[in-house]
Amino acid sequence: MGGRIGSVREAVGIVAYLAGEYAEALAELRTARRLTGSAEHLPLMADSERGLGRPERALRLLDDPDVPSLERSTRMELLIVCAGARRDLGAPAAAVAMLEVPELRGSRQRPVQAFENVEPWVPRLWYAYADALEAAGRPAEALDWFSAVAAIDDGETDAEERAEQLQDSSGR
Repeated sequence: MGGRIGSVREAVGIVAYLAGEYAEALAELRTARRLTGSAEHLPLMADSERGLGRPERALRLLDDPDVPSLERSTRMELLIVCAGARRDLGAPAAAVAMLEVPELRGSRQRPVQAFENVEPWVPRLWYAYADALEAAGRPAEALDWFSAVAAIDDGETDAEERAEQLQDSSGR
């Protein structure tokens, strides 16, 4: 009976994703989407495609007609995953360009010290951008962004260590 309940399939898909069982995660999340009509797990589906070595399929999910109606945090997560897919395809400069969205610059308008209750997607977006900059051979810019992430995240990322490594290698 549970196999026909969207929330059950969604839960199984999330657990499979977290366990690294990407084929099963995709199957379950696709079924959950058919049953519920919700596209909220597109980022997990895209990351599962990457986990299966299919970054081009992950990128296709950006063209899904439901993407514009997703919550901003979900859209940002999908963007981060798809930028990673660009890097998987050997195109770090394209990943940088993909992440240069209004939310990136807009979220960095105010001084870093003003970030008290930052939305969870902001440090993740900044980190992905810094990582892409470094991969694209732009270490000075990456250092600035990793430093900004370190100032606002709650220790969820290794941004502080990455900034230190870049600082050490550049002699700053």
